[in-house]
Amino acid sequence: MSAHPKSAAARSPVTVPRLFEMKAAGEKIVMLTAYDAGFAAQCEAAGVDVVLVGDSLGNVVQGRENTLPVTLDDMVYHSAAVKRGLVAPLLVADLPFMTYRDIDTALRSSARLVAEGGAAMVKLEGADYVLDAIHALDRRQVPVCAHLGLTPQSVHKFGGYRVQGKTRSAAERLIADAQAVEQAGASLLVLECMPAALAKTITAALRIPTIGIGAGVDCDGQVLVIYDMLGITPGRRPKFSRDFLAGTDSVADAIKAYARAVRNRSFPGPEHSF
Repeated sequence: MSAHPKSAAARSPVTVPRLFEMKAAGEKIVMLTAYDAGFAAQCEAAGVDVVLVGDSLGNVVQGRENTLPVTLDDMVYHSAAVKRGLVAPLLVADLPFMTYRDIDTALRSSARLVAEGGAAMVKLEGADYVLDAIHALDRRQVPVCAHLGLTPQSVHKFGGYRVQGKTRSAAERLIADAQAVEQAGASLLVLECMPAALAKTITAALRIPTIGIGAGVDCDGQVLVIYDMLGITPGRRPKFSRDFLAGTDSVADAIKAYARAVRNRSFPGPEHSF
């Protein structure tokens, strides 16, 4: 049987302009990761708005310690698989470690994720030198999702997975970086592991939508790793996550519960925030 959700109730495809409309209207954006066609079809059926093929697959699919060994070939393969399970959600794919180190490399890598992987948007981490890549991609009509705060590809520089932006100077730097990625042409911004008050400030300051993960309830949307929100990631679950499978009868019901909780602002709660 095909994993493609041909029987799913028809709904309008989620587009980049639609995400901007949702921010303006105060409608929460529901994002979730997926790494194969089966989970993608579950996201489709549950009404998820944006599906992210994250390089987090290095951790939860490949069993690695971090995301750094994930290759562009890995990302293209998994993105193409996820695309086969989707109809309406916007598909975002991560650019893995060092595949956007300069403009030429970023363009070549992104071309593969879009043309071969079926992505509608590519995601990259950080600001600084990354701004040139964002600008170059935007000029070539490739939508970009930026990612600030805890950026997992910087794990060695951070010395682990630590909350970012806790001091005044660090918070001011993140606000400036957020404004810079928007000005460079990013269409979406993931804010990870930062004080909720800081994420609220950044969200209010930007025209582009923000997606939080461990960044409080006031972002324009939320994202979780699907293995985390189903309670099947080995080891300790991140503080910012919640097991939505507990108390439900199926994966489909768990994803629906997550989407409902994001939209009614009951998730994330204070216990999931910093």
